[in-house]
Amino acid sequence: MNEEAIQGLKPERVWHFFREISAIPRGSKNEKAVLEYIKKTATSMGLKSKQDKVGNVVVFKPASLGKEGSPVVVLQVHTDMVCEKNREVRHDFLKDGIKFHREGDFLKADGTTLGSDDGIGVASLLSLLEDKSLVHGPIEGLFTIDEETGLTGANHVEPGFITGSVMMNLDSEDEGVLYIGCAGGLDTTMTVPVKRKAVTGKVVSLKIMIRGLKGGHSGVDIHLGRANALKLMTRTLLELDRKVKMKLVSLEGGSKHNAIPREAEATIVVPQAEEAKVTEVAADCEKIFKNAFNSIEPDVKVVVEKGRKAKQAFDDKSKTAVLDFLNGIPHGVIRMSSDIPDLVETSTNLAVMKTAAAGVTVVTSQRSSIESEKEMIASVVASVGKLAGAKIKPSDGYPGWQPNVNSSVLAKAKDVYSTLYGKEPEVKAIHAGLECGIINDRVGGGVDTISFGPTIIGPHSPDERVDVGSVDKFYRFLIEMVKAVA
Repeated sequence: MNEEAIQGLKPERVWHFFREISAIPRGSKNEKAVLEYIKKTATSMGLKSKQDKVGNVVVFKPASLGKEGSPVVVLQVHTDMVCEKNREVRHDFLKDGIKFHREGDFLKADGTTLGSDDGIGVASLLSLLEDKSLVHGPIEGLFTIDEETGLTGANHVEPGFITGSVMMNLDSEDEGVLYIGCAGGLDTTMTVPVKRKAVTGKVVSLKIMIRGLKGGHSGVDIHLGRANALKLMTRTLLELDRKVKMKLVSLEGGSKHNAIPREAEATIVVPQAEEAKVTEVAADCEKIFKNAFNSIEPDVKVVVEKGRKAKQAFDDKSKTAVLDFLNGIPHGVIRMSSDIPDLVETSTNLAVMKTAAAGVTVVTSQRSSIESEKEMIASVVASVGKLAGAKIKPSDGYPGWQPNVNSSVLAKAKDVYSTLYGKEPEVKAIHAGLECGIINDRVGGGVDTISFGPTIIGPHSPDERVDVGSVDKFYRFLIEMVKAVA
C-alpha cells in the first residue's frame, strides 16, 4: 500500500526515505530503532555521525571541493512522531509501521497520525545528505529525539555537539512561509482528590462517550475554534446531573499534552428507571453541540452504552468538585498578538483527563510568545485547581524563540524563494513550540535560524495529511538555500 501511494511522487528519494522510516515505530521516547536506521544509512553514504547521551544524532557532510570555507549549516529535524489513532482502528504504535494512502493531492494514514510531522523533514534531510551532485558548504544534519512530549533532545544538546553558525529547522507546516519565532510553553498537571461510596439499590451503569471531533495540534490549531471533548463531556455530565440522580464513577479523555482532545468517556450510575432519560439528555446535548459548532464539528456525537457494573462511585461532594473544576478550567485562545497579525499570543489547552485511585488528574498545556503571559495563564489554571483542592504539579517548561527580522539567513531565504517561485514568501512567528530557540540557547547563542517546511494539515490527529506537491516545492527550496549559503 505504501509503495503504491508514493509511486510517481517527486522528489523520489524523499518519498523513498519517508516510506522507509514510516515502517519503523517511532513514537516519542521510542526512537531507538529509527536512530539506528539513520546512523546505518549515514554510514552507507560514507558519512560520519555521532550520538550524544540522550540519543540525538548529528551526521556530518563535508563541504564540496572549494566550499570548505563556507559557513557551517545545521539542518535540524526531530525523529519522533505523535501517536494518535481513531478508537476503532487496530494499531500498535510500539510494533506497527504507519500505513498510508493517497487522497487526491494529499498523503494520509489509515486512521492514525501520518508522522509527516516531522517525518518529511527527516526524509528530506536524508535525501540531501545522500545527494552527491549538490554543491554545498559543511553540513551538520541534526536529528533530535522526543520533541513532541518534552523537547528532550533539544533541551540536552551540549555545547560543541554542533558547530554551525546558520540553522535551518525543517519542522514547519506551511509551504511558502518562513518562521522566525515561536511560543514558549509549559504543562500544568492537577489531581483533584475524590472520596468514593458503595453503589447500592436498583441502578444501571452507563458509559457516556464524546466522539467524532477533529482535535488537532494545540498550538497550530488552537485558534480554529474546534471543540474540546473534555469540555463537551463536562457540559453533558452537568446537564445529566441536573436532570437525573447521577453518580459519577470515572472520567477519561485525551492522550497528549499538545493535542486538542478528540474523544472522552465517562462511566455513571443512575436508577434503572432513569436510563431512558439519560439517553434523551445525551441526544439533546448532541443537538446543542452540533448547533453551537455547526460547520466546524459536523460529526460530533454523544453516545450512551451500557457500562460495566460499578461497585463504587464518587460521593456527591467529590462529584460536584470535579465537575466544577473541569467546567472552570479555561481552554483556547487567551489573547492574540498586538504586534504580529493573526498570531495567537497566549493560549491554554485542557488536554488529558484520567481517573485513578488518588482522584481525577488533568494535564493542561500553556503557551505564549511572551514569557510573563505564559506564567500568567499557568497561574490562572493553577488557581482553578487550588479552588478544587487539587494537587498542582507544573513542568519546567521551555523558552520561546525571539523573532529577528534583521536575520541574514532570513534575507537570503526571501531572495532565494522569490527567485525560485516568482513571489515573496510570508514571514511569520508560530504559536507552536519549535526547537530553534532552545538549541540556540544550549549552544551559546548566535546561530542565525529560520524554520520552514511543506504543507501539513491536521498534525497530531488521525486527520493529518501532507500536500504532496508542497513537498517538492519545499525540497527544491531547501536545496537552493544550501547552495546559496555556500
